[in-house]
Amino acid sequence: MSDAEQWQLHGNAAELYERHLVPAITSLWAADLVERAAPHAGQRVLDLACGTGIVARIAAARMCEGRIVGVDINPAMLAVARSLSTDARLKIEWEEGSALALPFSDDSFDLIFCQLGLQFFPDKRMALHEMRRVLTGDGRLALSVFTSIGRTPASNALADALDRHLGAGASKTKRSEHVLSDAGALRGLVTEAGFRNVEMTTVTQMISFPSAGEYVRLQLSATPLSSLLDGMGSELRLATVDRITGDLIASLQLASEKTELRYPQEAYVLLAIK
Repeated sequence: MSDAEQWQLHGNAAELYERHLVPAITSLWAADLVERAAPHAGQRVLDLACGTGIVARIAAARMCEGRIVGVDINPAMLAVARSLSTDARLKIEWEEGSALALPFSDDSFDLIFCQLGLQFFPDKRMALHEMRRVLTGDGRLALSVFTSIGRTPASNALADALDRHLGAGASKTKRSEHVLSDAGALRGLVTEAGFRNVEMTTVTQMISFPSAGEYVRLQLSATPLSSLLDGMGSELRLATVDRITGDLIASLQLASEKTELRYPQEAYVLLAIK
C-alpha cells in the first residue's frame, strides 16, 4: 500500500479541512511543536506530511531568512497550502512527494517537522531513515503522534459509532490515527533509525467544536472518513450523520445536539538529533 492510500482527501475536503479543522485542532499542535523546536533564521526546514501547511507557515513567521519546504503526497492539500502562503514572511516551497522517497539529497535540512503524520506512513522505519538521510550531521527532528484513542474521548466515541452504523471496520481510518500510541515502541522506532538524544513529552490540548453535530459533519466531510458516505443519497447521508451524532451525545453525556463539544486530545511530542 502506498502512502497515498493512507490519508487521502477528495472533492473540496482539503478546503474544509483548512477552514475548520486546522483552527480547531491542527494549529494548536503546530504552534506547540514549532515553539519546542524553535527554528531560527538561516536554517533549512522541512515540513513533512505538511497538509495545508500550518507548521510551515508558523515556522516562516519566526524566520526572516532561510529555507522552508513543505512536502505532502496529497496534491489537493498542497494546492490549499500554496494559496495561503503568498504573503508569508519567508517564501515557502511546496513539493508533492512521498515520505518513503524524499526528493532531496543527503544533508539538505537542519530541522525536520513531522506533525501528526508518521502514524499514517505505511513503512514508518523507511520514513524515519529518509528523514535522517536528508538531515545535516547535527540536524534535528521534531514530530508528534497521537496517544491511545481511549485518551481522546470524542475520537473514541466517533470510532465506536462508525462501526455501529456503517459496519465493522468503518472506523479503521479513524483508529489508524492512534497506531503509535505505545511510547516505548515509538521511542524504539526513532532510536533504531539512528536518532539520538530522544526526548519525549506527553502533551494535552483542549479541543472545542460548537456542537457534536458540527464535529461529526466535519469528520465526515473534511477527512478521509468522507469516503464512508460515498454513494449515499442526501437523505441517507443526513440520517446517518444524525444517528452518529446521537451516539456521541449519549456517549459523551452532552445535554443536547447544540451543546459545545470540548474534549482533551493527547499526543507524544518527540525531539531528537541525527
